[in-house]
Amino acid sequence: MIGLSCFKGSAVLAVIFICKGLECLAENQIKNNDLFCFVLTYSYLCSRKTSKMEKMEQSPIYILGIESSCDDTSAAVLRDGILLSNVTASQAVHESYGGVVPELASRAHQQNVVPVVHEAIKRAGIQKEQLSAVAFTRGPGLMGSLLVGVNFAKGFARSLGIPLIDVNHLQGHVMAHFIKTPDGNEVAPPFPFLCLLVSGGNSQIVKVSAYNDMEVLGQTIDDAAGEAIDKCSKVMGLGYPGGPIIDRLARQGNPKAYQFSEPHIPGLDYSFSGLKTSFLYSLQKWVKDDPDFVEHHKEDLAASLEWTIVDILMKKLRLAVKQTGIKHVAVAGGVSANNGLRNAFHDHAKRFGWTVYIPKFSYTTDNAAMIGIVGYYKFLDKEFCPIDAPAFSKVTFK
Repeated sequence: MIGLSCFKGSAVLAVIFICKGLECLAENQIKNNDLFCFVLTYSYLCSRKTSKMEKMEQSPIYILGIESSCDDTSAAVLRDGILLSNVTASQAVHESYGGVVPELASRAHQQNVVPVVHEAIKRAGIQKEQLSAVAFTRGPGLMGSLLVGVNFAKGFARSLGIPLIDVNHLQGHVMAHFIKTPDGNEVAPPFPFLCLLVSGGNSQIVKVSAYNDMEVLGQTIDDAAGEAIDKCSKVMGLGYPGGPIIDRLARQGNPKAYQFSEPHIPGLDYSFSGLKTSFLYSLQKWVKDDPDFVEHHKEDLAASLEWTIVDILMKKLRLAVKQTGIKHVAVAGGVSANNGLRNAFHDHAKRFGWTVYIPKFSYTTDNAAMIGIVGYYKFLDKEFCPIDAPAFSKVTFK
């Protein structure tokens, strides 16, 4: 069990108070407004005398990032935009259910948030009093999960007397390309650039003109690419999460073995619901003739599914490049870890003269480093968040 020496004094009391309030919320003993009053009242009692102005003028700038939008509890510390630590606690409890169970996710966040933040600060080699601000994921995501991170961030920031910075989760994924490490080998895309944002909940083509100026050019009108992969994996009986499983099997299969329906959606929007239906009906037909069909052909099925999804994504992205004339193209989100998609980006760079930007694998899934880098840029612009700002479950870019 990770120790709590980092949280001596008012901060740990505030955190305990918040988590107890969240437990009551989960048991329907108090309402959301009551929980916020708990946090606000106690954080005032715990607030330190250090002024926000002193923190804002200090150098270097230390940002604590907190991410809790789904089933990963993550905390990171950045110094002047350079990543010092990035700690993530995942939740294996959902695997047996074939998907994320919101109630279980929020309870796990309550257990993980304090030790994860403690470990991030410890690995960064600083004291909590050195932090300049706390950046947190405000949304979109699962409301129960968000509430844990949001209210922890509020209580922790208030107890230290430092500013709060709210971050859009989708903006964080895009800005993962701007995370710097001490070795300084990263190359960030220049503005403007296009970003294909693909995950279990989103499939979007985004024009990025600045860290705080993003325009969605196209997006899915129904299911996301990551969701389609997970659902097809579940239909095949391969387990959850399906992304890594399909990726691994696809490396051993023939991508042209089977053909599945591709949508014909005008413009730059996506659709993946038809693909899921086509995959399901085709599989039912083949399994009817051969009950062991999936076991005998799972590699080819995975490869054909992956190829179809990547082809759908890249066709629209090529159209976006043609329409905008922008040839600096990035990819972000959980599906950007897929080897087939990463290879397609390298292939398009050679064929069409694109300059492509592919994130490290550790930055593809939900992580606090991406929240911290957005928080750093917002700190420089003094764009802070009021203490009464609520979480939001559904939103796109501002």
